[in-house]
Amino acid sequence: MTATVPIMTSPDTEPRPVRTLVVDDSVVVRTVIERILNADPGYRVVHKTNSAELALGYLAEEAVDLVLLDIELPGQSGLAALPAILRTNARAKVAILSGNCEEGSAVAVEALALGASEIVSKPGSGSFGEQFSLTLIDRLNRLFADRPLRSTSFQPLIPREVQPAAQPLACLGIGASTGGIHALGQLFAGLVAPLGVPVLLTQHLPASFTVYFAQQLTRMTSLRVKVAETGDFLAPDTVYVAPGDANIQLRRGLHGRVIIALNPERTPAGNLPGVDPMFASMADIYGAGAAGVVLTGMGRDGTAGARDIVQAGGWIVAQDEASSVVWGMPGSVAGAGLTCAVLEPDAIMNFVARRGKVSA
Repeated sequence: MTATVPIMTSPDTEPRPVRTLVVDDSVVVRTVIERILNADPGYRVVHKTNSAELALGYLAEEAVDLVLLDIELPGQSGLAALPAILRTNARAKVAILSGNCEEGSAVAVEALALGASEIVSKPGSGSFGEQFSLTLIDRLNRLFADRPLRSTSFQPLIPREVQPAAQPLACLGIGASTGGIHALGQLFAGLVAPLGVPVLLTQHLPASFTVYFAQQLTRMTSLRVKVAETGDFLAPDTVYVAPGDANIQLRRGLHGRVIIALNPERTPAGNLPGVDPMFASMADIYGAGAAGVVLTGMGRDGTAGARDIVQAGGWIVAQDEASSVVWGMPGSVAGAGLTCAVLEPDAIMNFVARRGKVSA
């Protein structure tokens, strides 16, 4: 059993402002964004620049918490520079602020897959009104909602010998939200051999993202990827993606085969799709053969469902705090004592395969 060791530190009751780098080719936009952010005590623009190359030069010398990045830049595009920005300042969160990266578009999903934490549509010139200011601050506040709460840090202890589960793995469920698309790329990159079981995936995304998200997933893994539909029979080594307007739930059909039954009802917390109903349904159908993975995301979605899985004899793995964009969902399940491991995404699938004792 993998343990987590809480290391107590002094809580930040008054966290320092979020140090922000603004990268946009328009001097007007840079000035407006600086005015909006500096008017809020939670943010401070420490540097502005008009190119990705100059931004990387600044980040090589200075650390920031947030990069607001345009896509269309002179020279290297923001999208092309995104991986290098994240490598140069690994702790920074990158929010794409662009008029050419609409939410739900293929470019938006690609940006999220590359590691962007948020997508904010930039209005046209002269349209930066009060509503945009409120929307921008609200979206950014969600990314940094856990800053005052980080009084406890969990460091994973990875055993040399992973204890097998009570039953062989029969179904794997994965839940994620903010930052999840990038984390999923790392998670599937760590899958060296098929698990031999169906994989259910709930990523908090609007319905407009679903098609592009599924297409992006097919480039991340050799497993078959399918947007879940009511009536689908679960097959091994297939990833069933929750559509943006329904929860994945399961039932047994003829001859005991497991079938997807989508549910359009929001969870009590307002999530749709939700991780909790997916995990709860897995616990009902698979019992101790169910396992869940909770990746980066804000809120607590997945905690109630994870408890159902554990009570049924199954087990839960959470993403570690250091690699999470927001350690809300994984931090909640870890803090509730429901995890058997807290790991970086690229180590999770190896752990799952070993603990699940799935025969080749």
